[in-house]
Amino acid sequence: MKITSYFIIIIALLITPIATFGGQGGSSDPFSQTKFVPAISFVMDFSYLNRDLGDFGSMGFEMPGFLPAGHTSGPLLNGEKGFNFNYAELSLFATVDPYFDLFTSFHLGEDFFEVEEAYVTTRKFPHGFGLKMGKFLSSFGRFNAQHAHTWNFQELPLVFRVFFGEDGLNEKGFQLNWVAPTDFYLSLGVELFQGENSTSFGLDEAEILNEDNGSEFEIEGADGPGLFVVFAKTSADIGDLIFLGGVSYAEGETRSISENGGNVLSGRSKIYGFDITIKYLIDSYRYISLQTEYIDRQFEGKFYEAGNPEGSEFSRSQAGFYSELVYRMSKLWRSALRYDLLNRNNILINGSGTILPEDMNRYSFMIDYSPTEFSRIRLQYNNNRYLYLDGNLKNFSELNLQLNFSIGAHGAHPF
Repeated sequence: MKITSYFIIIIALLITPIATFGGQGGSSDPFSQTKFVPAISFVMDFSYLNRDLGDFGSMGFEMPGFLPAGHTSGPLLNGEKGFNFNYAELSLFATVDPYFDLFTSFHLGEDFFEVEEAYVTTRKFPHGFGLKMGKFLSSFGRFNAQHAHTWNFQELPLVFRVFFGEDGLNEKGFQLNWVAPTDFYLSLGVELFQGENSTSFGLDEAEILNEDNGSEFEIEGADGPGLFVVFAKTSADIGDLIFLGGVSYAEGETRSISENGGNVLSGRSKIYGFDITIKYLIDSYRYISLQTEYIDRQFEGKFYEAGNPEGSEFSRSQAGFYSELVYRMSKLWRSALRYDLLNRNNILINGSGTILPEDMNRYSFMIDYSPTEFSRIRLQYNNNRYLYLDGNLKNFSELNLQLNFSIGAHGAHPF
């Protein structure tokens, strides 16, 4: 069934109760179907991109040590020169009963339909505790849990892309969160996930074929749940100056399989995150904010390839950060600068190091205009220095015009 058919069916199911019963069931009717219709929102993102480098359709571009050739092609957003229909997002939210709320978010594209998030949260857990269960964006760091239409820029920071992939750290599992009964905000949380994120983690088994002699051997997979996350978040106010900070830690099984299945990484990864946001409120609309996250990834395990069934000892130590400065100069206008840097890229194979680039970076500037809370027009410029082709750095620039529109119930964006 085509994607459009799925979408039409969903909308029809949601609208039918309103059309059929909305006029007959007043607020005094306990069986009114309107009481059971969830809050609905729909977001569309469209852009026009000009890039002084050919489309990423070529499979030769890579980010050495981070993303091999093929994984850098066709990013989720703004993938092609010219016009891009980036995504549509359909969200549904409703109270299930006195004990649970249910939230779902679906991504729709020209050739895909996927469940981005679908989870329940508890309403009446005692002593400041809350439980989330289902498929959802992890609360690792500050950026990861935000949906694309709330980002200050049009794409993921580089460090999130290379450590968690285009979809971020989005997993199946549960989260237990505790908000401390203190005068200041303090939240502690733990998450247990299946661990299927293929960029830094993964559970799959793999078979490696030696094409020279036809022999093959198997790399054993792992059972879930295979990923554990803990985090702490706090804030402090000093007049109109607000500080938000957090630390995060993720550890899990890693089975990283190359695009052609010719080699496999097997071991465990540990990822550390540190984030801070400083926001100065000028008045009710204007503000200046600085947001920074630093992420460090450590891996210990083995590297398997054809002809090497015993594997080689393999370790990597990689890190990077982004920092973005946002100035909202009026109710309708904002501008921002962002700097991305991957600053550590150390890999050891059987104790010997490999020479890899350690200064992959990107400079970005944007200005956007939001006539209302439901529409945004953004112009963004990127100067990119992170892609390599045949061992040579390919500097390129991008100019992107983004249009983002939403209808329906519209919840508050993260602070």
